[in-house]
Amino acid sequence: MFNEILLGGGTAIVSGVVGFFISKKLTSANFEVYVQQAQAKARAIENEAQTLLERAQFKADNIIQEAQKEFATAKDRARADLVQREESVQRKENQFAQFKAVEEKKLQQENQNLKALKINLERNEKSLAALKLKYENQIDEVLHTLENSAGMTQDEAKKVLFEKIEEKSRAEIAHTVRRFESQAREEGERKANFILAQATSRYAGEFSSERLTNTVHLDSDELKGRIIGKEGRNIKTLEMLLGVDIIIDETPNVILVSSFNLYRRAIATKTLELLIEDGRVQPAKIEEIFEKVSKEFESKILEEGEEIIADMDLGVMHPELVKLIGRLRYRASYGQNALAHTLEVAHLAGIMAAEMGGDARLAKRAGILHDIGKALTHENDGNHVDLGVEVCRRYNEDEVVINAIYAHHGHQEINSIECGAVCAADALSAARPGARREVLESFLKRVTQIEEIASAQTGVKQAYAINAGREIRVIVNAALVNDDESVLIAKEIVKDIEERVQYPGEIKVSVIRESRAVEFAK
Repeated sequence: MFNEILLGGGTAIVSGVVGFFISKKLTSANFEVYVQQAQAKARAIENEAQTLLERAQFKADNIIQEAQKEFATAKDRARADLVQREESVQRKENQFAQFKAVEEKKLQQENQNLKALKINLERNEKSLAALKLKYENQIDEVLHTLENSAGMTQDEAKKVLFEKIEEKSRAEIAHTVRRFESQAREEGERKANFILAQATSRYAGEFSSERLTNTVHLDSDELKGRIIGKEGRNIKTLEMLLGVDIIIDETPNVILVSSFNLYRRAIATKTLELLIEDGRVQPAKIEEIFEKVSKEFESKILEEGEEIIADMDLGVMHPELVKLIGRLRYRASYGQNALAHTLEVAHLAGIMAAEMGGDARLAKRAGILHDIGKALTHENDGNHVDLGVEVCRRYNEDEVVINAIYAHHGHQEINSIECGAVCAADALSAARPGARREVLESFLKRVTQIEEIASAQTGVKQAYAINAGREIRVIVNAALVNDDESVLIAKEIVKDIEERVQYPGEIKVSVIRESRAVEFAK
């Protein structure tokens, strides 16, 4: 049993040893195969790397050749450009040299001419000096002859001569003044319309921008789109109904209402404000609010007219005239509100008529109606004087009222105390400083122009426009201007102002001449 065990164990050991050696042999054989495979892969990679290297070398050679070609081309272009520029510079240098030569030749010629002129001038000066001396000698001879023949000394002869010259000059000056005054009267009517047209064109732009638009404020710019409406439907309806221009631009939260008619503009502004407040902007709503606002305004102007008639105690007046008086609030002349001007004229006319022994009530009635035609000028053809006379005659107003309407613009002579009071009050109300609003720039231009006209006269030292440009004070040099000449200077300044300046009322020209002698007692 023991031997069997030993035999089995020996067999197992022998089998293990044999297996080990067999396994080792197999492993050695596999390793050689792996080594051979790795060597083959390495050779393949080496061949591939060699191929890539050759390709890269080929590409690098091509790039170098292309770069050399481009460099050569750029070098040729640069060389050609350099040659061209050198040629251009050379041409310019040649042209400059030619120009320089020509200019130098001209300068030489001019220098020669100047030298010749200088020589001629010197000769002329010598000739003039000789002639002057000869002339003075001849004058002395004539004076001695006159002294011997007239029995007067030289100073006495000079005095008589100057007196005669002064008398002759005064006669010529007076004749000249009369001639200019006659020409001014003849040309005045012809130039009046031209001056008015020129003044209108000069101030139209400034007046339009500041006096003919109203501003409507919006809570947001989104409302602009709603006011315009789809395809402009709402704004077309607004402009057609209201009779104004509605301007919607890039100004934030603002739209402008533009029109010459203050009444329409006021209605349009109120209508837009109510539309914006309501929020429903559509054609039907626009028409509804417009009708409502129009009725309110008609009632309002009638009530205002009735209040004015009652406050001034003017008696019974036709309702149409009362309505026209209320409508004057929406009219203006030179920026002055027509109703405010009318009330001023009525009050002043009543006071003056009462002081002069006239009918104060009739004067106030004529004053309140003297510009009534201005309430009709936007809807009717013709001037406000003819329109006012027509409507007052239609409603049987007094002849004093008719005369006042005509006379305050010089269409008729003044026939009564009341009419004279109305004309005087109209001039006072319209011409007083500050009554009619002016653009500041226009006012400054007018004042500057008046001062320049006065300063341009010979002998004037200083000129000042005072009293809001309604008076010009001119200070003249007493040594150069005498009393008679100061009168002529005042007339010339007045004439220039009337021809060149547009102004309301009248301008007073005061020429001041004085001489002072100052000494000090020590």
